[in-house]
Amino acid sequence: MALKHHPFGVEAFFRRSLVLTYALPAEALEPLLGPGLVLDRYRSTRAVDEEFGFVAIALVETRELRPKGFPPWLGRSFFLSGTRIFARFERPGKPSMRGLKILRSDTDKWAMSRLGNVFTHYNYALSDVTTEITDSRYEVRVKSTSGEGDLHVLADLTSLGEAGLPSSSVFETMEAALHFAGPLPFTFSYDEESKKMVVIKGLRKSWGPKAISVNVREAAFLDAKFPGIPARLSNAFYVENIPYAWKPGTLEDLAESP
Repeated sequence: MALKHHPFGVEAFFRRSLVLTYALPAEALEPLLGPGLVLDRYRSTRAVDEEFGFVAIALVETRELRPKGFPPWLGRSFFLSGTRIFARFERPGKPSMRGLKILRSDTDKWAMSRLGNVFTHYNYALSDVTTEITDSRYEVRVKSTSGEGDLHVLADLTSLGEAGLPSSSVFETMEAALHFAGPLPFTFSYDEESKKMVVIKGLRKSWGPKAISVNVREAAFLDAKFPGIPARLSNAFYVENIPYAWKPGTLEDLAESP
């Protein structure tokens, strides 16, 4: 359906964004990519002869989301919990694109779940979300209907700019970790009807993520999707007050199978 191709530009304001990135064995993530995408891999010296892929969980307090050009007061404000895989789209005869493949999206607003599923392939689910922020702590709880999207995380705001990498991280340096800190320029979803890739480009004027210490008490999606497979928290970054926009989606041909 053409409507699900993200048919118009969108702009919004990110009041807060906390992104957690987990490393998993590459072979565990590859079956979830679908046609046209390859896993964005990383080989760590901390794990001999093992390559990792990454799943990002983005927790975003979104304000004034509306079609591009509309006044902010017409926009919608909501909370988004989005789970994505870092991937690359290899295009025939063109440079590859680096971005994110959508796995799951949770929101606390009924209208957003309905409209999001009309205009995108983001797989929105309506969930209960509670947030609490103090001078020292940012806490987020997501309670989904099925339980699969449940999440509970506490972030230490006093650690901003001073936090190191989590002890479970597969990254050797902060520079390497920042290479796998969302958002990326592109988001991908495969359209079964057209057999093409829907590519959505994000636009931001500034993005200065700061490392932050977190305590993740629950991440049910990872437990349900990857039973028995350790998901290693490898970075956590936080930003505030970011204007953001998305261009209309484009349909891209997939490379032919050899």
